[in-house]
Order: sequence, then C-alpha cells, then structure tokens
Amino acid sequence: MTTSAHTIAKFIIQKSVTPISNLKLQKLLYYVQGWHLGLYGPPVFNEQIQAWIHGPVVPAVFQSYRQFKWTPIPADYGPVKVDKDTADHVIAILGAFGKLSAAQLEAISHKEAPWIEARKGIEPNCPSTSVITHDSMRRFFGKLANE
Repeated sequence: MTTSAHTIAKFIIQKSVTPISNLKLQKLLYYVQGWHLGLYGPPVFNEQIQAWIHGPVVPAVFQSYRQFKWTPIPADYGPVKVDKDTADHVIAILGAFGKLSAAQLEAISHKEAPWIEARKGIEPNCPSTSVITHDSMRRFFGKLANE
C-alpha cells in the first residue's frame, strides 16, 4: 500500500531516536523507498527521488522542511497513520540507518548505483533534477537483499 512521502517523513521524524535534519531525512526516505522496492517490489510512496548534489532528495518533502536547514526538525506532529507493514519497514530502516549522521548517509548514497546512474554525465558539484528511478533502486537493493 502506498502512502505519501510527507506521511513517511513525519513518521520517520516521530520514530527516530536521533535528531533528523532535512539532509538526513532525505537519505532515510531514499533508503525506505529503495529497500522496499528491492525487498517487496512496489514503492512505499509515489513521489520522485532526484539525484541532487548532496544525494537523493524528495523535492516536495525537502521544500516542506527547508526552513530547518541543517538543524533538527522538531517532532511536533499529531499521530501519523501508516499501515503496520509500512511502519515495520520504516522502523527497520531506522534501525539500520538511523544512527548514522547525515554526512555518513550522504557518503554512502554517493557510492550506490542508483544515485551514480542518475547523475551520469553531471559534474559532482552541479545541480541536477535527474530522477533516481524505481527500476534502478529495485535492481540495486534487490541485489543487496539477495546477497
């Protein structure tokens, strides 16, 4: 079942045991989506992920939290409703990646095929709106899941 990336973002912010900046949030959304595609096939959310300079970004979610810049986003939302399977998946991703810093997550994502493929031919410090496709994430994370 798909939900919005905004709902998943709010859920991540609420459930994280470490502070979440916008940069870290974007990487966690990428890992939530990528691992879900690789493990189960369908996307968790339909919004595009783009290959920006600092790694994968969901532009609409980025804009919603832009004012926080590099500071932690407060978890001041009411209850966020996601189905149990999605909640379990997001919590598993937080367990695997949530303790890493935004910079560590950025560095890891820059070494992965989906981000590299989307930025093919684009200089490292040049802006990009190239989409990281569901197919590229499904292949990459599916391969990791099968190893």
